Amino acid sequence: MRDTSTAPDEIRLEVDVAAPVERTWAAATDWDRQGEWMLGTRVRGTVQDGRGVGGGIRAVTGLGRLGVVDTMEITGWSPPYAAYVRHTGRVVRGTGAFEVRERPGGSTFVWSERLDLPLGAVGRLGWRLVRPAFLWALRRSLRSFAAWAEHHPA
Repeated sequence: MRDTSTAPDEIRLEVDVAAPVERTWAAATDWDRQGEWMLGTRVRGTVQDGRGVGGGIRAVTGLGRLGVVDTMEITGWSPPYAAYVRHTGRVVRGTGAFEVRERPGGSTFVWSERLDLPLGAVGRLGWRLVRPAFLWALRRSLRSFAAWAEHHPA
């Protein structure tokens, strides 16, 4: 697991997957099953099956009935290498990318986000306090993803 983030409002994590690009891509874009590896997340709907520019995903992340709705519009689609999204929710706003790169012995999955933090200085302070827990959960989820993707049907 590598953290290649370059700014406080950016998250960029990379995890190696012992699977070819096509399988890793199929696993990464299997939106309906994302909850099988993403801690506390349930996908609650897609637009155009979440495939292609203009498609979308609606996910809820949280515990029990408490959660944050994350709606995303796909702004770039380049299978089997990249999907780019714009977060359009009330709380989660910004851009994100799901990228798959070839490497010897498999592939690398890159999860990146550039957040538009709300509430000015209060939002930046809040994010500074929440970011370590968010990164912990995302690292754990991406480790689970790597193992899950190895057995995902391409």
